[in-house]
Amino acid sequence: MCTGNICRSPAAEAVFRTLVSKRGLDSKFLIDSAGTIGYHEGNKADSRMRAASKKRGIEVTSISRPIKPSDFHDFDLILAMDRQNYEDILNSFERWRRKEPLPDSAPNKVKLMCSYCKHHTESEVPDPYYGGPQGFEKVSTMMYLLAQNFQSCSRSY
Repeated sequence: MCTGNICRSPAAEAVFRTLVSKRGLDSKFLIDSAGTIGYHEGNKADSRMRAASKKRGIEVTSISRPIKPSDFHDFDLILAMDRQNYEDILNSFERWRRKEPLPDSAPNKVKLMCSYCKHHTESEVPDPYYGGPQGFEKVSTMMYLLAQNFQSCSRSY
């Protein structure tokens, strides 16, 4: 999950989908991405992110959507790209739980994506939106490495 669901989280979704598919495990995982805001709802991922991912053989095809209450029911793990996203996700949970029943364990599902980092020391995935192509390349590389690291942590499937 990132801010607008047009750069970081669609790239992560596409990489995870590709790796899961290559292992023939599509039916065992529900993989999606969302944003903490709905500003870009209905839009394709940023063309620069799609281009950077395509260089790695990853097709980013998702359509932007905001986080919704059912995400706390539907997913076992919600990965935030940065600390602000992490806080925004938890704030959404607190706001929604006053209106509808949500699992008490839901906040425990939210983790920082970089908690799975092994190949670099960054604690957050930087938002490349306002930068140049090199920022998108960096995020594409990070997503690929993070997904590989996450995959090695999840060998039980």
